[in-house]
Amino acid sequence: MPNNRMGRINEELQRELAALIPTVKDPRVTGMISVTRVDATNDLRYAKVYVSMLDKSSAKEVVKGLKSAAGYLRREVGHALDLRYTPELLFIEDDSIDRGAHILEMLRDPEVVKPANPANAHIILDDEEE
Repeated sequence: MPNNRMGRINEELQRELAALIPTVKDPRVTGMISVTRVDATNDLRYAKVYVSMLDKSSAKEVVKGLKSAAGYLRREVGHALDLRYTPELLFIEDDSIDRGAHILEMLRDPEVVKPANPANAHIILDDEEE
């Protein structure tokens, strides 16, 4: 049962933070920022907030801006959610989307991934034709 409760709390934290981040007035927090995941500890004292940015060149500055606005975001989340403790927010840059794109690129490369059955190596898929 506690796992289900923590999952719901993490989802609510993610939803609230995604709505609150655009209201941050720090000039470093610009561009399209997505909250990809939130992991709160069982005692709700800390929550790791994984964020992903469209513009990767300014990712470090965005995370610094979010860390400086953590007090504001924590207060607003505390007002929105009825929890005994409002967790301290720890912002972490999430690179899972980039890693997934890299793995997909490798899977599509015929030099990296060989056919499972060498007898089918002569078959050309529709999207590979030029």
